[in-house]
Amino acid sequence: MIDRFLVVALVIVTVGFTAEAQAQAREDTWRFQLTPYIWLANLSGDIRPLRGAPTVSTSRSFDEILDDLEGAFFISGSARYERWVLFGDFTYASLSHGGVIPAGLTAEGRVRQRSFTAAGGYQAISEHGHYLDLLAGARAWRMEAEAAVPAFGLDLRDTERWVDPILIARLRSEWSPRWSTLVHADVGGFGIGADSTWQVVATTNYRVNDALYLSAGYRHLALDRDEEGMRLDISMGGPLLGVTWRF
Repeated sequence: MIDRFLVVALVIVTVGFTAEAQAQAREDTWRFQLTPYIWLANLSGDIRPLRGAPTVSTSRSFDEILDDLEGAFFISGSARYERWVLFGDFTYASLSHGGVIPAGLTAEGRVRQRSFTAAGGYQAISEHGHYLDLLAGARAWRMEAEAAVPAFGLDLRDTERWVDPILIARLRSEWSPRWSTLVHADVGGFGIGADSTWQVVATTNYRVNDALYLSAGYRHLALDRDEEGMRLDISMGGPLLGVTWRF
């Protein structure tokens, strides 16, 4: 009986050391994840697309934006080594709209937006299933605007580029083996690029297996930038759906 007890105890200890060694091995290697996602955003605010153009106030639902959408692509990702963290996010959207100006002439407009966020930081808290990352980085923007009135042969184009410094906090909480939540908040601009910008993302995540996660949540992004050419004082917000691949 004592021999059997010793064997069982030895097995338990061996399994415990093996699991701890595997966890440590995972911490000592690079870990990556990629998340392509869909953002069903509405848009509101004040926009001056080109130098000399009037400022237009707008409030459009996602359904209205979808009618003008030519293409969109959103993806985020991260890399981890021990408690060090790298984070990136890329967005692209192209919108076009045609209408009639007061003179009764047909006019066409198009806006293309690209942004890339890159940041690095450290996992400041890691305990009881809660993990807090604090990061600093930058978000680079490129906005292209076109306006045309074919009857006058008028075709105006403008491109604005700028970079906003940003500070980021990301809190991930594991509530069960399958379910977790993520809250991302960032703030930036500080008058260096934009006058100000801030963002909040909150998702609920379901683990399908060790490599695949499904996410649903909400994202809100605000941007205020007023230069001689383009003016943007806008808010974009709406549900998002994502799929995460970990490797």
